[in-house]
Amino acid sequence: MAVYCGSAVGNDPAYARAAQALGTWLAEAGHTLIYGGGRTGLMGVVADAVLRSGGQAIGIVPEFLISIEGTHRGLTQLEIVQTMAERKARMLSLADACIALPGGPGTLEEISEVISHGRLKQHDKAALIYNVNGYYDPLAAFFDSMIRQAFVRADEEAFVHIVTNLEEIKEVLA
Repeated sequence: MAVYCGSAVGNDPAYARAAQALGTWLAEAGHTLIYGGGRTGLMGVVADAVLRSGGQAIGIVPEFLISIEGTHRGLTQLEIVQTMAERKARMLSLADACIALPGGPGTLEEISEVISHGRLKQHDKAALIYNVNGYYDPLAAFFDSMIRQAFVRADEEAFVHIVTNLEEIKEVLA
């Protein structure tokens, strides 16, 4: 399961709680975490939760980011790639679905690419946006606008699932 999220924890403690609960569930459900390989922020929280719960965590990190963000040293596997494009492609190739927790522009770019490529039938993996405490409300409104303005067909709405809790994530992935 690919998880995209911030290298910061944000200013709402609910983000870290959601990342921890997601990581615990991933491990307990037998899913392998595929993520950016960081030790800080929500990336570190979700990875630590997976590992503490006996799960597997694979980090994919571009070499240039190691000196900027560092890497998580306790991972099951750490792959070093050269570019962000390689990172995204590798994460998607290993994942059976993709989940975006709160994060910044990188998180938004990663999940947007998953959604866009899904619409173009480049893969059939679910894209979930975990809208913790309304973090992604503006993005959800923007998706609705894309449909209303006929830039996305209503039947294409299925390419993105905006979820607000772990139970909804489980339902989408069932």
